[in-house]
Amino acid sequence: MSKLILAEKPSVARNIASAVGSKIKRDGYIEGNGYFITWAFGHLLELYDCKDYDPKMRSWRMEYFPYIPEKFKYKVKTSPKNKNKRDAGAYKQLKVIDSLVKRKDVTEIVSAVDYDREGELISTLIWDYLKVKKPIYRMLINEWTKEEIHRGMKELKTNEEMKKLQDAGVSRQLADWVIGINFTSAATLKFAQGKGNILNIGRVLLPTLKIIYDRDKEIEKFVPQDYFKLRAKFINDSAQYDGIYFEGKTDKFDDKEKLKEISKEVKNKQGEIIKKKVERKKQYPPYLFNLSNLQGFVTSKYNGWTSDKVLKVAQSLYEKKLITYPRTASIALEESLKDRAKKVLNILKKGLPYENEIKFTTSSRIFNNKKVESHSAIIPTYVIPKRLTEDEKKVYEAIKNRFIAQFMAAAQFDHTEIITKVETEGGNRLFMSKGKILVKEGWLKIEGSNAKDELLPNVGKGQLVMVNGTKVESKKTKPPKKHTEKTLLKVMENCGKHVSKEEKEDSEEILQAILSGYSIGTPATRADTIKRLKRIGYIGARGKSLYATEKGVKLVETFPIKELFDLDYTGRLEKALSDIEKGKFNKDEFLNHIFDFTIKGVKVISNDKDIIIKGGKKSSRGSTKQDIEVLGKCPQCGHDIIEGKKGFGCSNWRNGCKFVVWKNDKYLASMKKKATKTMVKKLLKDKKVKVKGLTSKKGNKFDAILSYEKNKENDYYSWKMEFEK
Repeated sequence: MSKLILAEKPSVARNIASAVGSKIKRDGYIEGNGYFITWAFGHLLELYDCKDYDPKMRSWRMEYFPYIPEKFKYKVKTSPKNKNKRDAGAYKQLKVIDSLVKRKDVTEIVSAVDYDREGELISTLIWDYLKVKKPIYRMLINEWTKEEIHRGMKELKTNEEMKKLQDAGVSRQLADWVIGINFTSAATLKFAQGKGNILNIGRVLLPTLKIIYDRDKEIEKFVPQDYFKLRAKFINDSAQYDGIYFEGKTDKFDDKEKLKEISKEVKNKQGEIIKKKVERKKQYPPYLFNLSNLQGFVTSKYNGWTSDKVLKVAQSLYEKKLITYPRTASIALEESLKDRAKKVLNILKKGLPYENEIKFTTSSRIFNNKKVESHSAIIPTYVIPKRLTEDEKKVYEAIKNRFIAQFMAAAQFDHTEIITKVETEGGNRLFMSKGKILVKEGWLKIEGSNAKDELLPNVGKGQLVMVNGTKVESKKTKPPKKHTEKTLLKVMENCGKHVSKEEKEDSEEILQAILSGYSIGTPATRADTIKRLKRIGYIGARGKSLYATEKGVKLVETFPIKELFDLDYTGRLEKALSDIEKGKFNKDEFLNHIFDFTIKGVKVISNDKDIIIKGGKKSSRGSTKQDIEVLGKCPQCGHDIIEGKKGFGCSNWRNGCKFVVWKNDKYLASMKKKATKTMVKKLLKDKKVKVKGLTSKKGNKFDAILSYEKNKENDYYSWKMEFEK
């Protein structure tokens, strides 16, 4: 008698076949040693379209909506190239699975799809569609190593035990279909104009768009405030350092004239160090990666990466048995994984220059059942990679290093504060100096640190110093920064819920405890949501920054069903799905709410005022014309500087602005250099840029500081060179 095992993808099927000893490759499956291992290609089935239920739905008319079938039906998924035809590959593979199910020698069926809501949905729909009567079991494992597959086969669950997860998967799919189909159709009929201008409406799409819109508006409404600081330079025979004037708890002042007076008072006066405080603080490594944190880490570290790309690369590593399940929301490991983690650590640390500093520990920061939601955090397996692409290396190294860092000592810093008192006729003037020195590297040896040490001299309380110069610095408050994929994923993960100052000390842990299941989308879907928002033209990207397009802005400001933009409402829906999964909420109650909400919402749209929503033109690649990285502001007219084929020029050139830095600039070329994007950004920001590796006429290498200054006699610019003192 034989077992039939269904994997989610062919690559995973090969891993299972290797583990159970099946070696005979057939068309669509592998057999041997009492097993048949076959696979899906993700989803093989999809819900009927409206027109499949009723031919009249081929034409969109407002009176046909809302449309909610009495019974939802499924069909073989359609071809991505022709939506009127079924996908030939999916149909063929479904026939292979059906033929294996019907074999007389197959007595048991095992679902070995991914252990999550979507994986469960994939297999459930296949068994229901094929009307399978044979016993079905479920393999629940977190990685595709031989050891784990064997454990999973010994600890199979019955299909009945997976009912809650199946209900959650089906509820999610039906809710998204009902909301998506009805609101997209109604919104397009009411607010769209022109062929192909479809207004995509989705349960997860709209609140994600709203997050970006809100940040854009916050920046737009921001009014910079001027403030001032007084900096003094202190010196004695053995030391030199800076201090910032403060009163009470503030070192920022509105009154510039007041600081000028104090500056005059303290000039050339003697000061005394009245306090020196040195406090040693520990810095522990960041928590293990969940998917959102991994995506945020990689997209912020490397240019050109998106959260969708990180997920695809992580999925590839998972299917190659190199990492554990990537679509996780957890930042800790189950306590049952201690022995396995120890084995992995002992393999990975061999040969590292700091091997003797890596010591296994069972700390609750690493192993903690309370911080695990369905799947443990992402860690490497004991399988050592042999060949990886450059992209796979970056993601694998990030996961490996984060794992090893957990078992290294905390980094230690000496935080130093010095208060210098200067006595004047106006009273005692106090200046604060702060510095930080790394005294123990610990885990930073493997993951590094962006922190820059601010060194303070070795001075002590009671020492006398002289004020050797003062400066009143003019500052402006800065607006919030635009969202990046990293910051957006974080807001999606916790639905923007307020976390108190005290909670922020350990916010990852707090959020996991408070907001279990309360999010926008799931780790598996958030990357695709961001990608889709870009594709349909609701958001754009300039470098790493995201912004709402004209079409996205108009949709937020016009579409009347405001609940769909509400983070709290969307979070409650996602929480309900999470509770269905745990058996705390009823599937039928959830769907009845969705149906009722949709019926009322379509009526509101139908009765709303007529406003046309449309966006900017698209390029051949589908991005809006706005999706161009701005390098800085033009020093001539204040418009955006952007990159062209031959140079970095002003976007206001049509109106006569002549500012440009040519890529093959002759002056730079004479020193064997080309203008780069990084160089131009720095130049626009600081008015000067340090350029290394210039070549003199004699062939000697040298560094110089370059500025790009406007000629007095015309509107053109020329380079000026100076050297560091």
